[in-house]
Amino acid sequence: MTLQATVTIAPNGRLVIPAAMRESLGFQAGGKMIARLEDGVLILETVEAALRRVRAMVRQYVPEGVNLADELIAERHAAAQHE
Repeated sequence: MTLQATVTIAPNGRLVIPAAMRESLGFQAGGKMIARLEDGVLILETVEAALRRVRAMVRQYVPEGVNLADELIAERHAAAQHE
């Protein structure tokens, strides 16, 4: 589903996200959002959505079931034994 609207930036810099878009995205009053500028496009997302996106990016490099903290501790122990 595609939603599109023309919005106006108020003199104080505020921008009102149309109700249908807020509802569709699950944005709630007082909720926290992440705003980022990517190639000239303003992207707003919930903190939860940003975490999901970042976790998906990390999964590309870290296999499922691998605990990076455990691996780092094991590396430190091995380095300490060699000293």
